[in-house]
Amino acid sequence: MKKIVVLTGAGVSAESGLSTFRDAGGLWEGYDVMEVASPEGWARNRELVLKFYNERRSQLRTAQPNAAHLAIASLETKYDVTVITQNVDDLHERAGSTNVVHLHGELVKARSSLDDNLVYDIGYEEIKTGDKCSKGSQLRPHIVWFGEMVPMIETAAEICEEAELFIVVGTSLVVYLAASLVEYTPAFIPKYIIDPVTPDMLYSPDNTIFIEEKAGTGMPKLAEELLSKN
Repeated sequence: MKKIVVLTGAGVSAESGLSTFRDAGGLWEGYDVMEVASPEGWARNRELVLKFYNERRSQLRTAQPNAAHLAIASLETKYDVTVITQNVDDLHERAGSTNVVHLHGELVKARSSLDDNLVYDIGYEEIKTGDKCSKGSQLRPHIVWFGEMVPMIETAAEICEEAELFIVVGTSLVVYLAASLVEYTPAFIPKYIIDPVTPDMLYSPDNTIFIEEKAGTGMPKLAEELLSKN
């Protein structure tokens, strides 16, 4: 089957009612993002950081996949699909996507603050002060914060190198590491960028089609077109 790689961003999650920090000038649900999404913020006030992500997890519990998530998942009926997402929610998986790479971590997991390899599935439960890993260190959200390495970026780049069709949906491509993934795709393959605002790019990748629509309308249309071809 032809290999499709789909890169998704905050615009996909937003249509399921999940807030994004870029919507309010560095604020995320009223919080300064550097206080809740950085190692320095964690060092200053663990209680605040845990409270913030516990609230995000509670919000996620009731959120539902939208038409974009479902359209991406539907492509698996006729294509080999890998989703690379900047989002930390589990809506792609709940929509039916079976191969999802999370660049920025996963809200439904916790990890050791001492050993990054100790990761635990917690679902939508809270992380509390005093909740510890097997080595005795405090559990923290399994989220890539500002200033931290993005451990899955090399894996994502390798996946993009093998793409036969590349789709970008719900992201303005202003986050450098994620945006750089476009450069790893073969120059000759078709590329689709779905976003209400055409991204301000220094150059357009070869064979690129821009679809100026929201994820929830543009992605289902593209999926229908691709499924009808195969």
